[in-house]
Amino acid sequence: MQLTQQPITKIVIAGGGTAGWLAAATLSYALKKQAVEITLIESDEIGTIGVGEATIPPLIAILESIGIDLADFIKHTQATFKLGIQFTDWYNKGEAYFHPFGTLGRNIDGHDFYQCWLKAAAEGDSTPLMAHSPEAILAQHNKFFIPHEAHNTALGRARFALHLDAGLMARYLRRYAQNNGVKRIEGVITDVHQDNTGNISHLHVNQQSVTGEFFIDCSGFKGLLIEQTLHAGFDDWSDYLPCNRAVTVQTTHSKTISPYTVAKAQNAGWSWHIPLQHRMGNGYVFCDKYCTDQQAIDTLLANVTGELLTHPKVIAFKTGVRKQAWLKNCLSLGLAQGFIEPLESTAIHLVSKSLALFIKMFPDNSDTNQVIIDEFNRRIHQDYLEIRDFLVLHYCTTARSDTEFWQRCASMAIPQSLQQKLAIFKVAGTLTPAAEQLFQPTSWYAVLNGMQVMPSRYNPVLDSLDSNKLIQSLHQGSEAIAQAALTQPSHADFITRFCDAKEIYQKSA
Repeated sequence: MQLTQQPITKIVIAGGGTAGWLAAATLSYALKKQAVEITLIESDEIGTIGVGEATIPPLIAILESIGIDLADFIKHTQATFKLGIQFTDWYNKGEAYFHPFGTLGRNIDGHDFYQCWLKAAAEGDSTPLMAHSPEAILAQHNKFFIPHEAHNTALGRARFALHLDAGLMARYLRRYAQNNGVKRIEGVITDVHQDNTGNISHLHVNQQSVTGEFFIDCSGFKGLLIEQTLHAGFDDWSDYLPCNRAVTVQTTHSKTISPYTVAKAQNAGWSWHIPLQHRMGNGYVFCDKYCTDQQAIDTLLANVTGELLTHPKVIAFKTGVRKQAWLKNCLSLGLAQGFIEPLESTAIHLVSKSLALFIKMFPDNSDTNQVIIDEFNRRIHQDYLEIRDFLVLHYCTTARSDTEFWQRCASMAIPQSLQQKLAIFKVAGTLTPAAEQLFQPTSWYAVLNGMQVMPSRYNPVLDSLDSNKLIQSLHQGSEAIAQAALTQPSHADFITRFCDAKEIYQKSA
């Protein structure tokens, strides 16, 4: 068989930050045995947004897949561990629920665990759903678990992610990528040039021309290449997710470093509180139709603990996604590709998933790439739609009516795809996400249960199970989780023992 190969040999990344340097690190690892020159252009004059300080479990696998030592990464990024998100005041003021990673319980005799829990509840059992989540119980006691010792225990299904310093993460990935041969150019891109086919041919930086065969746009919201040059278009989702601004501030952290993110509903949006080893990250995501910047700043400052380390910074954004994330010889990543508010910490995941798919569908220098470009765009757009619907779920199911913002959320039109999912769930408690979707049933069950959306019945097939034995089995499972969790180290003790950052930063001071 004779195959024609026209390999790409020069890749240019426009922009640094988390997206740019994650792209550089990932591609330099994937292409390390090939003659591909990777150049990243960034300017110290252009600040990064840097609010993506909470992550989700897939990041762990991404880091390990490119040969990064997790403990070393945690120390250098002042990271702590994240077992999930505590949502406060979302359904009603004074009420809270937990969205854990991992899975809830185990299937019983082939039956979905959530259906088993529903039947037990219908028979009078009052055990909370989250009693069957290892992460929720660990978080409740501010515990973490020793992963390699959790196998074959009640904590064996537990999953975790990280809270990290986004600036330190970009710096870490920069060192990694440059050690892999990535070239960095400091400067501002002043011009973008295209050839006669419309492909990008070169960029002007510092009065020099930087040529490439493929370009990656990590230039932030402005989308210098993908939008300002190639005009990819943008799907605006503000009608479904109305928040369009955020104010952020860093503070000294409290005495307790919790292994979860706190997302607290406010009058015109919600605030986040993320504990790192050396400080707290705080922010308030809000809609400017219901709240001024100064009101948002005042609200955020009234909800933080510790001393201020930075001045409040206001960031404007628009929720949505490029109509074409990949157009011609340009791939957009990060904010240049799209933005969905950080409610479920999906920003870094979307960068890494885009990169993984891009590597799987890597182009060449021929004119036969359009079929893979179309498939890439379809799949990435589907990822955004799935995440969008899951985030809308948090808002549209609220029972709050105390402010105009929450009145709007409770009465707003929701996407047809979400309407259908909710209609099916409300009847039979059934969820059937595709295997490649990010948010699997546990995530939906957690939010639906927390927002008091319950199905009208359980699957009648479960009436073949003995109710007493079923309830006994569920109790044994929840008790095993509770007992195992109490034997684990506190979150702070685990960090001190395995990945304390103090030594590294004392040396660099």
